[in-house]
Amino acid sequence: MRAAVITHHFPNDNVEPALERLRTIAAELDCELIFDTPEPALAHDGVEYLVNPELAAAEPDVAIVLGGDGSILRSLRTFAGSTTPTFGFNFGTIGFLTTAEREALPEGLKLALTGAFEVLELPALRLKYGDIDVIGVNDVSFHRARDARVAEVSYSLADEPVGRVRCDGVVAATPAGSTGYNLANYGPILAWGVEGYVVSFIAPHTLTARALVAAPGDILGVTNSGRLDELEILVDGLMVGTLPVGECAAVSFEDNATRLAQLPGTNFYDRFRDKFGKLAS
Repeated sequence: MRAAVITHHFPNDNVEPALERLRTIAAELDCELIFDTPEPALAHDGVEYLVNPELAAAEPDVAIVLGGDGSILRSLRTFAGSTTPTFGFNFGTIGFLTTAEREALPEGLKLALTGAFEVLELPALRLKYGDIDVIGVNDVSFHRARDARVAEVSYSLADEPVGRVRCDGVVAATPAGSTGYNLANYGPILAWGVEGYVVSFIAPHTLTARALVAAPGDILGVTNSGRLDELEILVDGLMVGTLPVGECAAVSFEDNATRLAQLPGTNFYDRFRDKFGKLAS
């Protein structure tokens, strides 16, 4: 068996012992480990990379992540369109996408390296603008730049103009990403398995700009309708380019784009309860 190993690349005393434990268990199970390297697929100064093509080309049987949701998202993007599932251990804060907590590391590593887990296929959003053609597992967003004027964003769905909003930005989020930036925008939470995506607005300057759930086949068009300032384009929180005045970018829904490992018997509602608080009795 061959396993890719991805960490968050930040100094962390908790990760080094976990890596040693991983090496020991992998040797016992005769499993080859391939380690992630920070080689950007899209080069932008000061920005983390989106994917690692060399790691994807190795075609590992599983990707093991020791980190938080950001590291897991990088793994899911890297192995999108392949059969490699991502098995994440929570070495971050919330860890909504993680498969197991760090306290369960020894048992979890054995499950990961023997394939004793279930696989959930997650959708993604594909962003297309100019030479940019990338996917986001959580969200694709458009933001006014720092110190720029309030943005004016026109948007359409299925080639039908829907509205024009003065705001700080707009977010398109998958069901997995609906608990992220979209939730901060008071957008609806979508259970995993819902076919569709959310469009919500960042600090809208109107009471009529409501979040909506778009059908999976409806392509979102986002146009910078401002007068002077570009919009920053972010994929899963990482900047990938800018949208000049008058230009339009397209965001489309892709079902079953990537694969997330789950412990047997767990589901979205387990995660929601555990990560966002227990229900009152």
